[in-house]
Amino acid sequence: MGIPEDIAQLELQLRELIVKYEQYFFGIEKREPLKLLEEVERTVRRYRNMSIPNTMHRFKYDALAASLSVHKQKWTRINRLIEDGKYERDRFKMSLRRPETARERPARPAPPASDQQLDRIFQEYRNARLACNLPVENVSREMIAQAIERQKPAILEKYRCSDVNFVVVVENGKPRLKARPKNS
Repeated sequence: MGIPEDIAQLELQLRELIVKYEQYFFGIEKREPLKLLEEVERTVRRYRNMSIPNTMHRFKYDALAASLSVHKQKWTRINRLIEDGKYERDRFKMSLRRPETARERPARPAPPASDQQLDRIFQEYRNARLACNLPVENVSREMIAQAIERQKPAILEKYRCSDVNFVVVVENGKPRLKARPKNS
């Protein structure tokens, strides 16, 4: 076959390879498509050092070779995640196999912030707004308490921690409340 036919065949094989890998990662295919990967790599290697006189064909070949390289890196990363047991699909399947009691954990209620802690955060936030030359008239202790109570359950659930510390930081000239998970 000529160069245009080989490049067209390479494009079809690469598309098929991408589909096969997606099926493999979804669990549809049981084995990694290594044979097809080897065929595609062999075709890419054949034209790597060869001069392709037609600019359009050279561009198409370079794009396909780059696409293969990017996909190979992605597949290697996903395979590593699968081996480590951190791939999301596998976690989902494992959660299906867990007993019902372990899967349906009741959400713990967030412990309320103490008055001293709330006062400290309010004062720090107010002082940070003053330091940034921002108005403090519209900032109230209740507003800070509501923001903390709104964020706290989500942080506890996300990080599976026992408590959350809130600190005031200044970013881009504006004070913000930052949550830091705390395990104790």
